[in-house]
This record gives sequence, structure tokens and C-alpha cells, in this order.
Amino acid sequence: MPKISETDLILNPDGSVYHLNLVPGNISDTIIAVGDPGRVYMVSQYFDEVEFEMNKREFITHVGTYNNKRITVISTGIGTDNVEIFFTELDALVNIDLKTREPKSRRKKLRVIRLGTSGSLQEDIPVGSHLISDYAVGLDNLMSFYDLPMDDYETGLAHDIQKKLGLHFMPYVVKCSDSLRAKIGRDMLVGNTVTCPGFYAPQGRELRLPIRFPRLLEDLNYYHKGDFWLTNFEMETSAYYAMGRMLAHDVVSANAIIDNRVKNKFSKNPSQVVESLIEKVLEQV
Repeated sequence: MPKISETDLILNPDGSVYHLNLVPGNISDTIIAVGDPGRVYMVSQYFDEVEFEMNKREFITHVGTYNNKRITVISTGIGTDNVEIFFTELDALVNIDLKTREPKSRRKKLRVIRLGTSGSLQEDIPVGSHLISDYAVGLDNLMSFYDLPMDDYETGLAHDIQKKLGLHFMPYVVKCSDSLRAKIGRDMLVGNTVTCPGFYAPQGRELRLPIRFPRLLEDLNYYHKGDFWLTNFEMETSAYYAMGRMLAHDVVSANAIIDNRVKNKFSKNPSQVVESLIEKVLEQV
């Protein structure tokens, strides 16, 4: 394979990857990813020590130890576009020789745990609960630019969701890492997460602008194929699962349920829901 060009893999003057501003020694094999940059500090406050910090745009990185395990926590900001940047540069740090610009012959597998907030799509998933995502359904268009392999079950779900929701495009469906889900998801609800490309119309919210899919929330709530139901939605999980599959890393998404859209209830203390999820994930890492 030819060397990767300077415009395909952009490096900073210090040799760090362009957006994350990190060099290979700055990360561990276990990564906790959060959307909100302020949530990095909520995680790292539990570390026994913090050995490294980096702030670059919305990408804030802390590396430290927890119970003698080296852990990295990085913020991505909101949306699947940022997750693509995060995952691509993260993989480059471990699987590309940044000096020669050539992929390494031996590939390293990272463990990436998304830790974020989410809204419930079902009455029986209460505000304040924690949910691990088995499958992710991407309503965003990121995978239109990649050749994502999906198995027959995932492809069948994608076609069925498109048809029953009346979408003008086919979503993509990706499963998590089973081994990581079993490890991180103890004592959590298990569900299937919809990833939306926005917070308002793509999640059925209408303020002053009319929305194209006024029944979206109801359709997501009622959708099922056999025993496959949609349980919650947010804005990043599908990109984590898709990028993880294509780059051969283990990925799982843990969700703090801070509102129930069916019951129109929002958590009175969302920070506490997130805090308890952080504690639970750190104990299982």
C-alpha cells in the first residue's frame, strides 16, 4: 500500500494527529468516549491519578489510572461527523506508523465505550435507568460514504425500518461487540438505539418550524420486527458501531436515560443519572 498523503492524514508540527492533538503514547487500549467536554472531568475525577491532559477544540483528553487500569477518556462533541473524526484519528494512532505514513502489519484492537445521554422511546424504560445498546440504527448519512458490511439480519431490519417509517433513505443497522456488552452491561437494560442526525426535527421535536415526519416518535415507539424493538434514541451510537466494525475495534454504547419521550418526562437530576452510569462503567472496565 502506498504511503498515506499529507492531506489524507494531516499531522500537526509536533507529529500529533490533527484534531485530537495526540501522539500514540497519549492513549491507552481502553477508551471511554463522551459527547460533552465537561463530562471528561466527571469521569477523570474518579481516577487514582491523571497522567496526561490535552484540550483541542471539543476534543478533550484525560489519561489516568483507575484500580490499576490505564484508561483514556475523550470527548467528541455532538454528532456522528465528530465520531468519524474521533475514530479515524484514534485508529491512526495505533494502526498507522505516523512517521512512515504506512499502515502497520500488526493491527491493535482498542476497546471503546461510549458513555452518553439518551431519551427513552418506550413507556417501560424509565427516566434514570441505564441501557446498553445491542444494535444501533443510523438515521444519519455517514455510512453513505463508506462500504459498511451488514449481515442479512441487519440488512433486513434496515429495509423494514425504511418501509414502515416511510423514510426516503435506507438507514443502517450495526451490532455492538458482544464481549464488551457482556462485560460493561451488567445490571443494565439491553436495547436497540436509534441515532438521529439532529436534536429537533430528527427526533420528532417541533418548535416554530414544521417537521416532515410528524409521526416519527409514534412510529419509532411502535416499530418492531419479531422481538426487535427500538428502545431509545440519541446522536452518536450508530457511528461508533459502524466505525468500530470497519476498523476492527470492540465498541459498546452505555446510555443514561434522562427523558422518556412517550411519557413526556425529563429527569429532575440528569447529572446524577450520568454520574451513577460513570461509576457503574468504571467498575466494569
